[in-house]
Amino acid sequence: MPVVDVKDLEGNKIGQIELADDVFAAKVNSNLLHEAVRHYLAGRRAGTHKTKQKSEVSGSGKKLWRQKGTGRARIGSIRSPLWRHGGTVHGPVPRSYEYALPKKMILGALRSALSAKLAEEKLTIVDAWKLDTHKTKPFRQALDKLNGESRTILLVEIGANVNLERASRNIEGVSLVPATALEPYDLLRHDHLMLSRDAAAKLSRALSATKPEAPVQIEPAPAPEESSAEPKQAKRAKKASKAAKKPSTKKPKASAKAKPKGKKG
Repeated sequence: MPVVDVKDLEGNKIGQIELADDVFAAKVNSNLLHEAVRHYLAGRRAGTHKTKQKSEVSGSGKKLWRQKGTGRARIGSIRSPLWRHGGTVHGPVPRSYEYALPKKMILGALRSALSAKLAEEKLTIVDAWKLDTHKTKPFRQALDKLNGESRTILLVEIGANVNLERASRNIEGVSLVPATALEPYDLLRHDHLMLSRDAAAKLSRALSATKPEAPVQIEPAPAPEESSAEPKQAKRAKKASKAAKKPSTKKPKASAKAKPKGKKG
């Protein structure tokens, strides 16, 4: 497992953390990264493009001249696509550019991007983003102590951190992303990645392909079956006694009334 140093906000080493091999030391797959970035950018497109068709442009619908006898071409409307200021045929309409991408491909692209950051030594793990104030200046100084060379930095944190959010949103090139919304596009767009200790541990658990084995459940032994040596006559006697104890639920049949004989005429 790769071992990475853990630093505090002053830039001092205070410990180490072990990361998952299949998450932070995986083989970088450039094809997966390309597909993940293409999928993400396609989902961000607004798709609000629109052109006016023949029925939507302004203009009268009257036939300009008669069909025959003028020597000119036949025309039915001034809004024809063949004319200037006419409608557009087969133009773009509002639509969504999103498409489905298998979840395994997205997770594989995340592993490749995280592994690339660690291999290029552009990954820093911070013990915790505990800021005393929401001011930008002290936070900028802390970033310079951790890594002052990178122009763009991606911060990853778990849960809500108001001071971190307010201190980082006014710095150009610095972005804050929760661990649950991390995208390969964000990792590739920024030069340096800074994770909190909790975020690194959560990513190692969530993206790891090897899950911990489930505990073996021991089923209770089946109850011994009743002996079938009891004679059949005793079983029949038991059933008859049970039936005699149960109250009868059958309704008595109504007595058939004698019908009067009809007179023969």
